[in-house]
Amino acid sequence: MNLSKVYNPKQVEDKIYRLWEKSGFFNPDKLPKRHKKPYTIVIPPPNVTGELHMGHALNTIIQDILIRQKRMQGFKTLWLPGTDHAGIATQNVVEKKLKKEGKTRFDLGREKFTKEVWKWKEKYGNIILNQFKKLGASCDWSRTRFTMDKEYAEAVKKAFLYYYKKGWIYRGERTINWCPRCSTSLSDLEIEYKEEPAKLYYIKYGPITIATVRPETKLGDTAVAVNPKDPRYKKYIGKIITIKTVLGPAKMRVIGDRSVDISFGTGAMKVTPAHDLHDFELGEKHNLEKKQVIGPDGRMTKLSGKYAGMTVIEARKQIVEDMKKIGILEKAEPYTHNIARCYRCNTILEPILSKQWFLKMEKLAKMAETPVKKGEVRFHPKSFEKPYFNWLKNVRDWCISRQIWWGHKIPLKGEKDVLDTWFSSALWPFAALGWPASAPASAKATAGEKATADKAQKNKKSDLEMYYPTDVLSTARDIINLWVARMIFSGMEFTEKIPFKDVYIHATVLTKEGKRMSKSLGAGIDPAKLIEEYGSDATRFGIAYRIMEGQDIKFVIDNIVMGKKFCNKIWNASRFVLGQIGISNCNPTGSLALRTIQQFSISKPKEKNLTIIDKKILKQLDKTTRSVNKDLEKYQFGKAAHTLYDFFWHDFCNEYIEKFKSQKSKVKSQKVIIYVLITSLKLLHPFIPFITEEIYQTLPIKNKKSCIMIEEWPR
Repeated sequence: MNLSKVYNPKQVEDKIYRLWEKSGFFNPDKLPKRHKKPYTIVIPPPNVTGELHMGHALNTIIQDILIRQKRMQGFKTLWLPGTDHAGIATQNVVEKKLKKEGKTRFDLGREKFTKEVWKWKEKYGNIILNQFKKLGASCDWSRTRFTMDKEYAEAVKKAFLYYYKKGWIYRGERTINWCPRCSTSLSDLEIEYKEEPAKLYYIKYGPITIATVRPETKLGDTAVAVNPKDPRYKKYIGKIITIKTVLGPAKMRVIGDRSVDISFGTGAMKVTPAHDLHDFELGEKHNLEKKQVIGPDGRMTKLSGKYAGMTVIEARKQIVEDMKKIGILEKAEPYTHNIARCYRCNTILEPILSKQWFLKMEKLAKMAETPVKKGEVRFHPKSFEKPYFNWLKNVRDWCISRQIWWGHKIPLKGEKDVLDTWFSSALWPFAALGWPASAPASAKATAGEKATADKAQKNKKSDLEMYYPTDVLSTARDIINLWVARMIFSGMEFTEKIPFKDVYIHATVLTKEGKRMSKSLGAGIDPAKLIEEYGSDATRFGIAYRIMEGQDIKFVIDNIVMGKKFCNKIWNASRFVLGQIGISNCNPTGSLALRTIQQFSISKPKEKNLTIIDKKILKQLDKTTRSVNKDLEKYQFGKAAHTLYDFFWHDFCNEYIEKFKSQKSKVKSQKVIIYVLITSLKLLHPFIPFITEEIYQTLPIKNKKSCIMIEEWPR
């Protein structure tokens, strides 16, 4: 094999990926015998709705660095890939497709619409996974899972029925977040809050004045709440006050509750149990009536009297005018309000009273707290433990039912709702590995269950036994509670084990101005285009170089350009080294051909007869190796990338190679220069796997492996 004069990633990367796939080493079962101790990562399954974005690219690079290093260290590495059915998100994209055809899902009906979604999944479901391959991801593709494949669906069914029989799943009427466009409930964690200009209206409630940004919900008020510590309102607590409203006179009870914020507005708040989650809790606590004046369609109900049928915005405008006429609107002032919007379609949400399925969270929340407090599950950076604990401390029962058509149907007779996507995703670390079918019998199993499990497992260990618990979860901070917490308590409840040992919360990739990336807003960067233009290795190294602990990444193309220049530097340095150990330019194309058959040992040269510069570079290499190992152990990927860059570019190329050139006799230093190159390639391989593999394939070394990715990692 030859190294061309100029490195061209387009000629190398696809060829090298085929080499890896042919080797079979992505599959832990096919690794050499020295690979014994398992090391597992399950990929956060991307939705089947879209294409690779910078967040995916960043997280893929992080996971591949870890997997490649551990594989070289002799671990039996499994990086399990898969995709998520992503209920609401996938239904939305298919509905948009139908809209272009002049149809709605209701025109097709549930059965035909579901078939349309499956067609979408088959066509687009693996786009991101294929793009992961372009990025160099060394996943075991033979184990690819989908959250609605047959076996996974059985796991979801078993989990639901387990909770249901235990009495932890119940159906109840509560105020929930509702998306009028998607016509479904949403959990607290599926909301995106956006600051928008609004008005704060001060309204007279008899002797008390309240402040609200939503006067239309005033029609559903059933109490006024004040803080018992507020001296202004103590005398009214427990009394009934007469108030004037746009629908005529009414009586309102005044309640005292410490949850009322004395500093907001007037310190008094109206209570609308049917249209505010906090107010619902107050309603339950104080036994208040619940009046639903906004319906699931986002329009005012019959209980709103003359405003019935109006949209929320129409009703707000008219009610404000009517309050002015009867003299109960004291004033309206500008106010910046956090508007709750659907995280998928961006529609303004309406909290409404609805019958839904809920999972009791009190005991599960405590279950999720324990392993983190004990240090059995560690967050990196540790600072992310705080929001994790805060959410668990204040968590409400989880609304797990959705009124959409795509997803896991609730496995009860006559039930049409589907489960929240995150209910099935919460099982991912163990369900993706074969739970419950391949699960070993637990201590609580019956004799019959144990016999069945023992028979199934007697020949070999299942994936669940071999690779669970997993080792690392790398994910984004915005789903710490949406997903991470739920996986932890699910793992504890269903397998009696933690699902992973470390949780690495990676940075968010922002625009160079520090804004959130969004393709729809024209502020997104397509990683696939970066790979096409600069190559996968340049893209990987440019991104990894910027991963510094606690800092988000302001993306600039300069880093990718730097990655490309670095790859070229490595290529040119390798060509020089090959020329010095018996390989020279000997054909018109400028490629390098093997002139001798001498093979070099991969072991470290002994210090006897070494020059001063030889000893210095070996000492610096040892220092670099220790530093990189320490950094990767602490998930400090950017720091490790910086160390490798500085060593190879400055210490090895600019200093050692330049001094090597001036030596009269280079024979004694040949073993040193090839050893430093090989060791550098090993250390760089997790970051830039394609070019390091291509160069490795040309090296004349003894006891050479078939791939650098199973070479022994430097210590």
